[in-house]
Amino acid sequence: MHFHYKLYKPSGYLSQFINNQTRRKNKKLLGELFNFHPDTMPIGRLDQNSEGLLLLTTDGKLSYKILKGGVEKEYWVQVNGLITEKAILSIKSGIDISINGKHYKTKPCKAYKIKTPKLPEPQHPIKPQGGQETSWLSITLTEGKFRQVRKMTAKVGFPTLRLVRVRIGLEYLGNLTPGEVECRDKFKI
Repeated sequence: MHFHYKLYKPSGYLSQFINNQTRRKNKKLLGELFNFHPDTMPIGRLDQNSEGLLLLTTDGKLSYKILKGGVEKEYWVQVNGLITEKAILSIKSGIDISINGKHYKTKPCKAYKIKTPKLPEPQHPIKPQGGQETSWLSITLTEGKFRQVRKMTAKVGFPTLRLVRVRIGLEYLGNLTPGEVECRDKFKI
């Protein structure tokens, strides 16, 4: 029998249970949010400053299937400035970013501008650079390279201010609040 969890990962937490790095001694870990089964692993990651849907399981085969199977992951992204259609088209088409010091061309994806979504208040105030306005977009990827969404928006001139993952496959963030965990029998992928 496997255990499955749906979590709204708050900003400020690492997507891991054990901290074995001396430079990250005082970081917040997922185990502080809930009494997870000891064999639980996150399916993918969200960086420390990102928030939103994180699926966790004790089923390694399911984790592999989701990570390697081209499952869609949707993000709502608040960017600095009023994003242009040209920038959105570049994101949709795939752009060159750097991953581990190497050039990488992102796969084509879905991206479009959205109205300001109803989300919990951010943990830290959002401070646009230069007093600019901000805008929101939805980006849906089937890959998940390190800090990919942040690198993509920065590359087209609109740095990410807030990043919230709202969907993985057919699993949605829904009405979960930051730090809330929902136990599941299985995931809809």
